[in-house]
Order: sequence, then structure tokens, then C-alpha cells
Amino acid sequence: MNSKIIREIFLRFKKANPHPTTELMHSNCFELLIAVMLSANATDKSVNKAITQLFPVANTPEKIYQLGEPALQKFIRNIGLYRTKAKNVIQTCKLLIEKFHSNVPNDREALESLPGVGRKTANVVLNTCFGEPVIAVDTHIFRVANRIGLAHAKTRLETEKQLMQVIPPEFIPNAHHWLVLHGRYVCTARKPRCPECLINDLCEYPFKTKA
Repeated sequence: MNSKIIREIFLRFKKANPHPTTELMHSNCFELLIAVMLSANATDKSVNKAITQLFPVANTPEKIYQLGEPALQKFIRNIGLYRTKAKNVIQTCKLLIEKFHSNVPNDREALESLPGVGRKTANVVLNTCFGEPVIAVDTHIFRVANRIGLAHAKTRLETEKQLMQVIPPEFIPNAHHWLVLHGRYVCTARKPRCPECLINDLCEYPFKTKA
């Protein structure tokens, strides 16, 4: 896919949604970190349902750590892998208190040192909270990028590297959100909604669906 087409793709995304953001509910960086940690292998809807109950009770590292693992599990039991996630969240809160003065670090290495925080979660936090020009490649972005021809990669990391190379710098701060939303609502996994797609004529996918 040539650079002119890639630019046109993101110009259309921008025109349709000038200020995209995550659908995970949060009011600060700590809440976003916890929400993204909980969202692995889960829907944003299920996470939002849980955190609207959790955060009014505990929304700081200290309060969630004091809550404890068993109590935290009760808030998030409807989210996949909730036991493991509860353990990781409690350990992360402990480290945030002990090593980072209860603040979410603006540093990839520091973020990835937290239990349950991988590259994707770190990138979401760095991008959404701190405005870093990074792209968090989740399932949606991996599928969309390789399906439409923005990337040709076998792994999420390689997809991220390719996207960082081909997407014009001016669009990178919002690229993650545009691609996630496109994958969630239009370029869906089982049957992409190609007739409704605003980049249908630019996409390289050979098996486009019809109305």
C-alpha cells in the first residue's frame, strides 16, 4: 500500500472522528491503567460495568490494595480471568505505592515492570494518558492492519513496528483509537461490514462482503 493511500485512509478516519479516545471509562491515569489491565480477553462493556462499581469504592493504589484480593475479585468476577487479574492488580498497586509514590509512571520499562502489564497495556497508557506517539496493537488492530494492507506481519510486535513506519507522524497519536474502533464496529472479525466502510475503495482485502 503506497503512502498516498495510507494518508487518505487516515484523513478519512480523522474527518469521521476528529477526537477519538478509548471506550474504557476512566477519570485519571491510574483508573485507565486498571481498566486496561482488566480488559485483556474481555470486552470494554464488561470492564466498564465492573469499574463503575469498583472505582466509587476504591480508585487509588492505596484503596485498592487495602481492599485486598478476595474483595476485589467480587467486583470483577464477571470479567474473564478475574482471579489472575485481581492478583496482578493488587501487586501492581503495591509496587505503585512502594516504587512510584502512587503515581503511574510515564515510562515503558517502568510500566512493563508492573504485574499484568505488557507492551499493549503500556502503550495504551503512554498514548492516552501521556500523549506519547505510540500504537498499542490489540486483537482488533492486528486483524485490521493486516487485513486492509497497512501491515504484513505475523506478530503484534511486528505489526506495531510496521505501522509506526508507514503511518504519517501526524496521525500516529490517534491511530490506535481509529483502528480499534474500525475493527470493533466495521472491520469485524467474522464478517466485515464492507458496504458501510469509509475506506472500502482503499482497502486491499480480497474477500470483501457485499450488501
